[in-house]
Amino acid sequence: MRSDVTGQTGGTLLLHFRGAFLVTAVGLVLGGVVGWNATGTVQGTLSIFFICAVLAMLEISLSFDNAIVNANKLKSMSPVWQRRFLTWGILIAVFGMRIVFPLAIVAIAANVGPWQALVLAVAAPDDYARIMNEAHLSIAAFGGAFLLMVGLSFFFDAGKDDHWVRWIETRMARAAGIRGFEIMLVLALILAFAGLQGTAADSHAFFGAAVWGLLTFLMVEALGAFLDSTKGMLEGAAKGGLGAFLYLEVLDASFSFDGVIGAFALSQNLLVIAIGLGIGAMYVRSMTIMLVEAGTLKQYCYLEHGAFYAVIILSVLMFAQSILHVPELITGLGGCAMIGLALWSSVRRNRALNC
Repeated sequence: MRSDVTGQTGGTLLLHFRGAFLVTAVGLVLGGVVGWNATGTVQGTLSIFFICAVLAMLEISLSFDNAIVNANKLKSMSPVWQRRFLTWGILIAVFGMRIVFPLAIVAIAANVGPWQALVLAVAAPDDYARIMNEAHLSIAAFGGAFLLMVGLSFFFDAGKDDHWVRWIETRMARAAGIRGFEIMLVLALILAFAGLQGTAADSHAFFGAAVWGLLTFLMVEALGAFLDSTKGMLEGAAKGGLGAFLYLEVLDASFSFDGVIGAFALSQNLLVIAIGLGIGAMYVRSMTIMLVEAGTLKQYCYLEHGAFYAVIILSVLMFAQSILHVPELITGLGGCAMIGLALWSSVRRNRALNC
C-alpha cells in the first residue's frame, strides 16, 4: 500500500514538474554553450554551467513563498485567467523580469536607450552590474513596500477566523476594522528606514521608491475592486480576471527583485543570469500549479500563513538591505524555514483532528 502511495506521489510530481525538468536540461546546455563561447576553455565552460545551476537553486529557494502566495490568489481566479497567468504570466516572468527589467533599470539609471543598455550588458558587463547595484536602494524600497502590504493584507482581514499564531493574528484581525491601520504601519516602517540612510539623497530616494511601492499595491487593489464591480463589456475581466492577473504580475516582479540583484554577485553576464533565474522561475510555476490542482493549501491549512509571514520577513529584509548587506542565503533559508514550520504545524493539526 505504501509503495502505491509513493508511486502516485512520484507520478504527480513528474506530471507537474516535467516542463521544469525539460527547461532545466535545455537551460544548462545553453549555459554550457554560453560558457564555451565566452571562455573557450573546458574549465570556464564548467564554471558558467555551475553558476547557472546555483542561480536556479537561488531562485527556487527564494520563491517557495511566491508559489504559495500565487496559489492563494489563483484559487479564486476563473479557469480561463488561471491558464492565462500560467502561460503568458510565466513568459513575462522569465523574459520580462529576467531580461527586460534589468535592461530597463540600466537604461533609466544611465540615461541611455534600450539598445545602448543591451550593448552595455554585452560589451561592458562590469559597468552594467555596477549600475544595477547602484539602483538597488530604490529597487529594495519599492519591492519591500509592495510585499509588506501583500503580507499584512492577509492578516489584517476582519473576516479571517483561522489563525496559526493566534495571539498576534487575532489582534491583527481585530485591528483590520481600523481604516488604513496596515498602511500606517508600512509608512511608519518606511520613515524609520528612510531616516537610517547614510545621506539625505539616499533617504529621499528610499522614501520616494517605497511610497511608489505602496501606491502601486493600492492602485492594483483599486483596479481589482473596480473590475469586480464592472458589468457588461468588462464582465470577462471582472473578479478572478484581469485585476488578479495584474496583481500577480506585480507580485512576481516584487519577489524577483531580490533574486535579480543578488544574481550579479555571481555573474555579470546577462544571458547567464537569464538562464539561471529562468530555470528557477519554471519551478515556481510548477509548484504553483501543483498547489492549486492538488488542493495542498486546503490540506495544510497553515501553509498560507507561513508563506505570508515569510513575505513580511522578506520585505523587512529588503528594507534592511538598503543599509547593510543581507546574504541571499539568509533571505532564502528564512522563508523556507517559516514555510517548513507552518507545514509541520499543519501536519500536527491534521493528526490531532483525526484522533
